[in-house]
Amino acid sequence: MSGHLTESPNHQTRDEHNHKGFFTDTSICIGCKACEVACKEWNRNPADSDWKLSESSYDNTGSLGADTWRHVAFVEQGKEKIEAARESGRKLIGLGMPSIGGPKPRGTNAFLERGDLGEGDLSGLDTKPPDTPDFRWLMSSDVCKHCTNAGCLDVCPTGALYRTEFGTVVVQEDVCNGCGTCVAGCPFGVIERRKDGIAQPKTNRDFTPGEQVATPNVGVAQKCTLCYDRLTDDQTPACAQACPTTSIKFGSKEDLAKIARARVRELHKQGLTEARLYGANPQDGVGGTGSVFLLLDEPEVYGLPPDPRVATADLPRMFKRAAIAAAGMVGAVALAFMAGGRK
Repeated sequence: MSGHLTESPNHQTRDEHNHKGFFTDTSICIGCKACEVACKEWNRNPADSDWKLSESSYDNTGSLGADTWRHVAFVEQGKEKIEAARESGRKLIGLGMPSIGGPKPRGTNAFLERGDLGEGDLSGLDTKPPDTPDFRWLMSSDVCKHCTNAGCLDVCPTGALYRTEFGTVVVQEDVCNGCGTCVAGCPFGVIERRKDGIAQPKTNRDFTPGEQVATPNVGVAQKCTLCYDRLTDDQTPACAQACPTTSIKFGSKEDLAKIARARVRELHKQGLTEARLYGANPQDGVGGTGSVFLLLDEPEVYGLPPDPRVATADLPRMFKRAAIAAAGMVGAVALAFMAGGRK
């Protein structure tokens, strides 16, 4: 924490067990995009295209943005890339990086009730990804990382971005002035300002059928809220609720980190050395993320930065050096003044 703004809202005291987040297990993602649809439906986000396919991929969304808060990536890999992924994974295992962690926890949060009990119990099922040495699809549902040290929150001049009681970062639409400073402050390129002139949903229950629906919050920064309105009502976020394979798991950050590490060990035992975690290291450039991912290749393959670093990390050191330089200049001026007075 010492490398970031000490007075930032990033550093308010909070119950770590109540710090909510996601664990996205890409090894069981089937690319159905149910999470994308559920997110748009619940948050009433407008369409981000003219309803046409990209013609180059099944991924017709493209990336995260102001109108798409969940994005499922489709990555096609051949034999050489599969082996390269496994070789790079073997090097990580050799360093002992994925081997930390404890036993699978039990608890009462929304994910554990759904993922470990009753209908969500996968203990008797084969969850090993299909072994296809010649070809495979890597699919991953990306989302805002809700960083422990959030650059967007640090640089916001109006206080529109704030840290909730669940440890997540949310935009207040009525406070945001659309300056876009937060866009540059995010190392993941998640947050954007919403633009007008895009295709609109054909229906919306809040408006008269047959009438064009106005795009809400035009010019305002928009991103995933981790369904803050649902969390305050003790509900699971829409994307996790809709995921048919439990690839998206919701719960406390503390519990999910243990589950994620246990899953990595399980895949390693099955020979999938390429399995690795992303965002689970609290010593990284953003202090760890609230959205942890299990990847089957390097982060760059999924469009994720390999070493994200919050833009405000060096500000305390810069301020300290500036203060020392200013003090030196004042001292030099004082000595010069004194020397002139003697003459």
